[in-house]
Amino acid sequence: MDHKPVIIVTGAAGFIGSCLVGYLNQQGYYNIIISDDFSRDDKLKNYVDKKYDVQVDRDDLFEWLQADHTKVDFFFHLGARTDTTEFDYSIHERLNVAYSKDVWRYCTEKKVPLVYASSAATYGSGELGYSDSHEIIDKLQPLNAYGVSKNEFDKWAVKQEEAPPFWAGLKFFNVYGPNEYHKARMASVIFHSFNQIQEKGKVRLFRSHHPDFKDGEQLRDFIYVNDVVAVCYWFMEKYEAAVSRFSTPQPAMTGLEAEGKLPASGLYNLGTGKARSFNDLVTAIFTALKKQTNIEYFDTPLDIRDKYQYFTEADMNKLRAAGYKKDFYSLEKGVADYVKNYLAEHAYY
Repeated sequence: MDHKPVIIVTGAAGFIGSCLVGYLNQQGYYNIIISDDFSRDDKLKNYVDKKYDVQVDRDDLFEWLQADHTKVDFFFHLGARTDTTEFDYSIHERLNVAYSKDVWRYCTEKKVPLVYASSAATYGSGELGYSDSHEIIDKLQPLNAYGVSKNEFDKWAVKQEEAPPFWAGLKFFNVYGPNEYHKARMASVIFHSFNQIQEKGKVRLFRSHHPDFKDGEQLRDFIYVNDVVAVCYWFMEKYEAAVSRFSTPQPAMTGLEAEGKLPASGLYNLGTGKARSFNDLVTAIFTALKKQTNIEYFDTPLDIRDKYQYFTEADMNKLRAAGYKKDFYSLEKGVADYVKNYLAEHAYY
């Protein structure tokens, strides 16, 4: 087929977005419109070597699309304000809710399929579990402004009668991997632990203040960014296949979903489905570096202690039932790849 799909990736200068652009390049896709706030020099290496058609500032994207008349075939909306320590909700409201609604309306009007980034932060302390069922999203109580903003958009999206021909909101759990050098304190525990080992030969972890958990045995669902971008791509691949590489009229989507040729639109968890401890995580880093494990525990700061999660684990049944068959990286395999091939070399995806 002659037509090469035109793909938009927002957040393309950031951690997951830049990895997705790299992954799309690996699959032979170069007709990409990348969008972000490109003003930060510390993000430049995330995308400077990627292949794409156009770079558009996020604030100019919709005006540019209207003027350019480019026919877009798929939209990955990964751009967001992800700082969980940003307490000014108006910032999250503008970038994570209002902007996402603009993306949704564009995709609806132009009949463009959409995959967007939601977050496991929507689950709050996990008192309602970690099921990606639409039935519980109105009851979820996120613990910070970022999580609230992500849940507000999810709630809005599932209630829309007018929607893109296909859409998926992916609830990312604890993502780690290359291209997070710019994230400072918001980078993964692996990134910070690696640096601590290089500087001091040991890693400091939060002590447990919960009677059911020993120090360092707090549990998280850690997922390697390679798996995250593979799942994002899989949704596009499924869509392409279902509509004969974008040649079928869009209204047929509902029928394709009913026939099982296309996953149902909706929210999907994206973790490994297997919670692991911070002790396991740090041990994997020491192992990758061929060093003896050396962990020191300290009190969780009081300002976050009452909002600290002791357990997160994605229920992955919906994605698996939709047909995603690939195995996820084990913690040990993902950490080893990240440490040896990226962190130790200060390399980029």
